This record gives sequence, C-alpha cells and structure tokens, in this order.
Amino acid sequence: MPAVVTNIAAYHFARLEGLREWRAELLRKCRAWNLKGTILISTEGVNLFMAGGSGEIGAFLTDIRSVPGLEKLQAKFSESTHQPFTRLLVRIKKEIIAFGVEGIDPSRRTVPKLSPAELKRWLDEGRPVTLLDTRNDYEVKLGTFRHARTMGLDHFRNFPKAVSELPDELKSQPIVMFCTGGIRCEKAGPYMEREGFTQVHQLEGGILKYFEECGSDHYEGECFVFDQRVGLDPALKETSSAVCYACLTPLTEEDLESDRYVAGKSCPACWKAPADRMEEEIRKRREILRRVTDPLPGSVPYDNFRPLRVPASCEDLTVMEALREVLPHHPPETWGPVFEAGRLRDENREALGPDDRVSAGQRLVQWVPGTLEPDVATDIGILYEDEAIIVLNKPAPLPMHPGGRYNRNTLSWFLAAAWHPQKPRPAHRLDANTTGLVIVCRTRHFASRMQPQFERGEVEKHYLVRCLGHPPEDDFICQAPLSAVSGDAGSRRIDETGGLPSTTEFKVLRRNSDGTTLLEARPLTGRTNQIRVHLHHLGWPVMGDPLYLPGGRTGETPTLSLGDPPLCLHAWKVGFRHPAGNQWMDFEATPPEWAG
Repeated sequence: MPAVVTNIAAYHFARLEGLREWRAELLRKCRAWNLKGTILISTEGVNLFMAGGSGEIGAFLTDIRSVPGLEKLQAKFSESTHQPFTRLLVRIKKEIIAFGVEGIDPSRRTVPKLSPAELKRWLDEGRPVTLLDTRNDYEVKLGTFRHARTMGLDHFRNFPKAVSELPDELKSQPIVMFCTGGIRCEKAGPYMEREGFTQVHQLEGGILKYFEECGSDHYEGECFVFDQRVGLDPALKETSSAVCYACLTPLTEEDLESDRYVAGKSCPACWKAPADRMEEEIRKRREILRRVTDPLPGSVPYDNFRPLRVPASCEDLTVMEALREVLPHHPPETWGPVFEAGRLRDENREALGPDDRVSAGQRLVQWVPGTLEPDVATDIGILYEDEAIIVLNKPAPLPMHPGGRYNRNTLSWFLAAAWHPQKPRPAHRLDANTTGLVIVCRTRHFASRMQPQFERGEVEKHYLVRCLGHPPEDDFICQAPLSAVSGDAGSRRIDETGGLPSTTEFKVLRRNSDGTTLLEARPLTGRTNQIRVHLHHLGWPVMGDPLYLPGGRTGETPTLSLGDPPLCLHAWKVGFRHPAGNQWMDFEATPPEWAG
C-alpha cells in the first residue's frame, strides 16, 4: 500500500524580524525532516505549502508556532499518495502575497470572517449575497461557487482595477469574497472597504476549509492548487485534472479528451492551426480590428477618471503639495480650475480642496469630463497568430498603453476589444512613435514564459534607424550607461556614475547623399529609449526624434501627431523561443518608406 503524504497549507500575518537567520534555520530543519514545498517569509508574515510525513509535518508546525507572532498559525490538511512538490524553497519576499497597494496591513485590520458553516447556511436559506471569487481566471476554470461573480484576473495585482469596474450598487450590498485558502482575501477585503464597500465578509479558510467542513454543497467543480496535484475535489482528493506541459495551462477532463490535446506537446490552449486556417483567422481578426478602431474610441467624448495613488513620501502632505511632487510636469496653476469644478476627488468621490491632507496609499481620482483624445494610426498589421501569441506590425503614432493624453486610443485598448473576452498583453514595449514588431501573449500563462526571455536578454532584436550624419565606421558599439530615472517627458540621459549598463551594436547599411545614414541597431540590453539616447550621445541623433533633437518637445508627452514627420526607428526583426513549444521563431516587419 502506498505511503500517505501529509500536505499542509497555512499563512499568518504578523510583524517578523531576523528573516535571513530564520530562513537558514528553516532550510536546515526542513531538510532534516525531508519536507518539500515552498515557504514565503516577509516582514508582514509567512505563507507556506508543505508536504511530508505526518510526524515531520507535526514537528514543523510546532517549531514554526514557536516564533513570536505565529503562535496562532492554523494549517489546512490534506493527504496524497505521492509527494506533490519536487523541491524545498524558502524565500524572503516583500509581501507574502503580492498586491502592491500601500496602507493595507492584515496584521492590524481585516474584514469580518464568515465560517464555512455560516456561508452554507446563508446559501441554503437563499439569502441575497454576492459571492466574489478573487482568484485568477485560470484557477476559476476548474471550479467555483455556483453563481459566483468572477473578476477576470490574470494576476492578483490587478484586483484594484477589477474592483473599480464593479457596479456602484454592490457597495451597499452584502458580499462574501473567497479564494483558495483565504490569504488573498486578507488584503482584498480591507481594500474593498477603503473603496466604499460597506458589507464585505471573507470566507474563513477559503475554498479548502469549505471543502473540509461542507463538502460540495453550492460548489461546482474542483479547486485549483499550486502543486503537482493541480486540482482537489470537495473531498480534498486529487482529481484527474492535469497541466499541459507545453504551456502550463490547467486542463479539465474535457480538455484531455480534445483532439487538440497531445500529451507533452499541445492542448486546446496552445494548439496551432494549419497555415490556411491561421490565415483565415488573421483575416477575420483584421476586420474586427478595423471595426473597433473606426471610429477611434477616443474620438467620442467620454468621462475619464484618472486614478492617482498617493505614495508613502506624500504622507500627511496637502493635496496641492502631493500633486506637485507626483506630477511635477503640471504647472501649479493648472490645478486651480480642477479644484474649482470639484473634479479632484477621494475614493468616496468626495471633492477635495488644495489644502486637504492626504495619506500614503490613498486613491485620488481626477474627473476629466468630455475627454477627447488625439488621433492615432490604426493600420495594425497581424503577421502571425496562434493560441499562445500574436505578432503585430505596429504603426506610429500609436501608444501601447494608457498614459497622458491617451487612454482609449492605445494598442492595449484595441487588443482588448478585438480579442474579447481574452485580454492579450504585450510581452515588451515600443515607444508610441516607433513602428515595427510587437509580440503579444494571449494569456497570463504564455506571458509568464515570454516576458522573462526579454528580461534575460534572450530575444534577438534588430532595428532599422535613420540618423543624421555619417558615422565614420561601418560597425561600432555604444556602452554608455543610461539614467535609471526619467526626466522631462520621460526622456533618459547618459549617466556615467549611477546609470544602468546599456549596450547597443550598430552597423551602417547605407550612407545617403542627403547627409543621413541608414543603420541596423541591435540592443543587447533593453533600456528605455536606449537606441535613441546612444545615437544622440554619439552625435548622430535619430531623424524625426521629438525628444533628443535640438528643439525637441518637453511637454507632457512626446507622442507625435498624425501627419508629423516620422521618428525613423523601426523594430525590424525579432527572434525568440515560442512560449508553448520552445521552438525558435523569427519574424521580420516590412521596412517603412524612410528606410527605402
């Protein structure tokens, strides 16, 4: 008979110190007990998932509860016939559950907890209540409470944005939020209270404790867990759900029966259509893109609510003082009409005055009625699309993300509209004025495998550049460090003392009779404006550059207008490993007219 492995999940918020010494002690003891799993420790508490022998798990819990502040740590137990973890990890983190919102401290304040039995009673009685699932979309895929409201999250850090999109009427109605074990709700609950929700409860112990005490009542499906078991049923037994080892997407029994599922090679999420079918899909998507960009969504007046989070450095400053520090490029006199019209508000939508005090983490909102955005280019080319990635040829001017004068007239807005209900996310950035190749991931799973390739410098990138002047050498390199902090209009500069290491290789392709040169640029690091700053530093600035040419713009945004002379910078070629199959892929975007 196979040995029984005891699995525990636990977290506890407490103020902890001496993390480095404690980490070393935990590693030593857990290795001696032959325990595997993950322990996250932080100054705000501990979060752990561990597995091993019953006696050893007991010794581990006794030891960890001896730490001041963790005496009341409670664990959720389940059993398996195999060790679900492959190794032991003990990590020091800034947060034991990444949220990124200042001023939320569960060790001091959480929302009221509702026991599983009490929630079951509420549901049995048919009490009016909104069940709010705070988990990621891929977790929800395996199961959730019947009639629960999901948030469409790809990462818990996006929870605040999802809350801002909830209907106002929910603020006065009873809500019970839940997650796997409760830890996310410890932060989500106080945040929702701060946003004006008045009847928020947290399911004590999350789905796993509900399974333990109430079974499957009012729940449909299973619960995703972050180990090799993938899913647990309401009896806390491992299910037949699996993970696609090509793309790491959770798979249901229906997925496993699909003809697109090939063990170790593909699943319905990463299966690639034949070339003729792909071309038909691309043709349909181009038509959808045309419809969502004509008319431009930002060309119709709308009420824009610009959020502003107060940083820790602005604690107890006046509103005006905080605005000067956070938005130094806005002259103080521009705020007068905003205050007079009551268009700067707190999280309760109450108008603020310039002398009101703010606190760290506070959310302010600037209401901009009748917003109209500048026109942008919309001739977006789709070069490739499969179930994992999209390869685009971006036109210019077109900002990739909201900011400044642009909110709806952005590539991210167009992608969300054209690929709804998916939320494709670019794996990297191009400036609004730069044309060329953009790699977009269709799900969080693929983004988590694609973005690190850019961060580690594993993606091969080649740009076309037209610069002013004739560099004397056919091949040259620039390794001048770039400033880590932006200046006016997001500009960067060379910083020889405190700058970030930056390397760009250049090759002359053609010296033109008009005094310009066509270059191939290969950035080996990925700093903001790297190619442009390096060429400006060398004395051969990029033609049409609104920031780094003499007389360049210094306003709120350097984004060019339609009809302006173009910035002569084009993301020409890119090579990378496909996030779903690891095969090497190369793409090339047609050069623009200025490169001809």
